[in-house]
Amino acid sequence: MARDQHTRHRLVTTFQRRIANPLTRRLPGQMLIETTGRVSGRPRRTPVGGRRIGDTFWFVSEFGHKSQYVRNIVASPHVRVRIRGRWYHGTARPVPEDDARARLRTLPLVNSTAVRALGDELLTIRVDLA
Repeated sequence: MARDQHTRHRLVTTFQRRIANPLTRRLPGQMLIETTGRVSGRPRRTPVGGRRIGDTFWFVSEFGHKSQYVRNIVASPHVRVRIRGRWYHGTARPVPEDDARARLRTLPLVNSTAVRALGDELLTIRVDLA
């Protein structure tokens, strides 16, 4: 990873972890993905912007496999997703063969714009809801 990409990744993730995520997790309409921490075993809730299509929830990670929640999904794919205030159980998996930029065009505009602007390793995540 280039030095400037590494610096940007560190700044963005620090801002998200310490400021943005704690605030947005509290918003009742915010979609969340709850993973199991691969080291701690504790639930980890991360705000995401995605869309439910039938029994599948789609979203895009801006930092791909560098994202902690993606690493948690790879270690343990059983997740919960909060959509419109209701929790759903599901099985998540990265879909690297999916065109993440095209996928972002089908997802909520505000989040997709931020992911496109900040991300450097876009990765589609699919959650099959139970």
